[in-house]
Amino acid sequence: MTDQEILDEFTNLLRDLLADDSIVLGKETKRSDVANWDSFQYVNFIVAVEARLGIKFRVSDVESFETVGDIVTETRSLLNQDTAG
Repeated sequence: MTDQEILDEFTNLLRDLLADDSIVLGKETKRSDVANWDSFQYVNFIVAVEARLGIKFRVSDVESFETVGDIVTETRSLLNQDTAG
């Protein structure tokens, strides 16, 4: 998956979770930039990403993500590991 495809997937997941079709995520987007994206919804988002893409983030990574771009980068890395292994 390309970064844009991952971003599109993230956008769709978050739109569904927050019931807000106006959300458009970019690599520099922070949770504080999105209305109602609180810590509870962040956990729901991470779980949804893992389930949808068949990956598993480390807890330390989840706690350190500052931007959507950080999540995209780690997602791409995990997806590449799956295809390489």
